[in-house]
Amino acid sequence: MPQLPEDIIDRLNQMERRLKALSTAVNTRPAVSEIRPAAPSGSVTVNRPLFRIFDGYGHEIFADDIMTGGLARPWLQLLPPQPVDKTKWPSTTSASFVTIARSFNVVWQPKLRLSIHTDVSSTSTTGQIKVLVDGQQFGPTVTAGSTYDYTGLLPVDMKTKFGQTMDIQIQAYANGGTVYAQPVLMFGTQT
Repeated sequence: MPQLPEDIIDRLNQMERRLKALSTAVNTRPAVSEIRPAAPSGSVTVNRPLFRIFDGYGHEIFADDIMTGGLARPWLQLLPPQPVDKTKWPSTTSASFVTIARSFNVVWQPKLRLSIHTDVSSTSTTGQIKVLVDGQQFGPTVTAGSTYDYTGLLPVDMKTKFGQTMDIQIQAYANGGTVYAQPVLMFGTQT
């Protein structure tokens, strides 16, 4: 067998290492984040820093706002100030459950925290309040006049509902007067 120069053997070994590294990279999970560096100082360019994180299903779960700075995703919903006068709260005199308040929210987190102040029009009035998420009960049914405060898993499939809109309804019924219910706190959270 003819003698090969050492540099050819070294090059073959180096190519073998590169092929192994490439094979390993192809068969491993891709990175869950993408970070692009800032444009050089003083340059005129539209390139801005970009930071994104994806979950295991490829959903973009976090991103910065490259135009103005700050958070782009997830969108954080804020509850506007609510009236403190219960006569201005959602209410019902119905003797059976009816929807008295409704909102549509994007599903970002697997859990939801919801707090609702409830009241009755008189001491002889009774009733109950419950919450539905996409038509399924979320949390307990509470007696009117007590606070509904519940944190739990959303009754939705996160794999298919992520980034989609959910329908949240507050339902109530009353006996002998009016039942009031005012949401005062609502946010998504992790498991």
